[in-house]
Amino acid sequence: MPGHLARYLARRLGQALLVVGGVVALTFAVMRLVPGDPAVAYAGPKATPEQLAEARRQFGLDEPIPVQLWNYVRDLLLGDWGVSLHTRQPVRDDLLLAFPASLELVGAALILGVAVGIPLGMLAARFNRKLPDFSVRLTSMLAVSVPVFWLALALQKVFAGDLGWFPVAGEYDYRLDTISPLHLYTNITIVDALITGNWPIFTSTLHHLVLPAIVVAAYPAGVIAQMTRAALVEEAGQDHARLERALGFGETAILTRFALRPALNPVLSLIALVFAYALVNGFLVESIFNWPGLGRYAVDSIRSLDTPAIAGVTLLVAIVYVLANLAVDLLQSVIDPRVRTR
Repeated sequence: MPGHLARYLARRLGQALLVVGGVVALTFAVMRLVPGDPAVAYAGPKATPEQLAEARRQFGLDEPIPVQLWNYVRDLLLGDWGVSLHTRQPVRDDLLLAFPASLELVGAALILGVAVGIPLGMLAARFNRKLPDFSVRLTSMLAVSVPVFWLALALQKVFAGDLGWFPVAGEYDYRLDTISPLHLYTNITIVDALITGNWPIFTSTLHHLVLPAIVVAAYPAGVIAQMTRAALVEEAGQDHARLERALGFGETAILTRFALRPALNPVLSLIALVFAYALVNGFLVESIFNWPGLGRYAVDSIRSLDTPAIAGVTLLVAIVYVLANLAVDLLQSVIDPRVRTR
């Protein structure tokens, strides 16, 4: 790895660690500021004073605040994310079970959003200020503006209820667990089914994934289309594009061969942002489609004022967001070396 690239990545990694550190401090503060006593939630409303004292000792609530913060950071570094108050299981274990399902949904939605958004943005840029451009801009504006819960319910009503083309909820047909049990390796159902050749569960998961993936993908597809169009239109107005026209290249060739690569930089940065947005926005979609991911776990945690679980979900989303940005930074530095000087 070249030295300048290594220095760039080291600088970005340091910034990422500062962001994670800030999120850790924020989650700790929220855990202490949220109304309610975690010891009461854990021990129960009918717990004796001795049981409450034992619960406070178990959670370290009898220590001074600086000591609690130190213990919290130390435990996180050691892999101890606390104990959920409503499942009575380690939060880390709960997240390891719930996160793969969310990653499956958001990953499929993001692939769909990129596959639709970039070509639509290219189409709009190619026919700038013409009917295809106005059509793409209107469609992307609707995709960004429509409430996610309304779109989810509308798709359920039409394609699951009226037409019966897709299932209304669930990750797959759980009756297949007895007919064709799935061996788990990654806990991502569609990946494990593909690895093991479990085609009944693979096809059932794909079938169940269509509607929620479309709902989650609507916003990313719209934003990516708008950004791709704007970046390509800007590149098409640069001096190099005028030179390419003078050399006889057509508009399509200029956009695809010369303008697309530099235009991808802002699009890649946007993809990292919409990934984190889709992960959080997917919480509501998971609740509507009964998808067994972080959304359902977060909702249950909020209902029961399960502060360790809420903090765990918050911290996990922040880490995923930071890692996504690091991946995009690395890809950008490979596509355009000028990024490393920023």
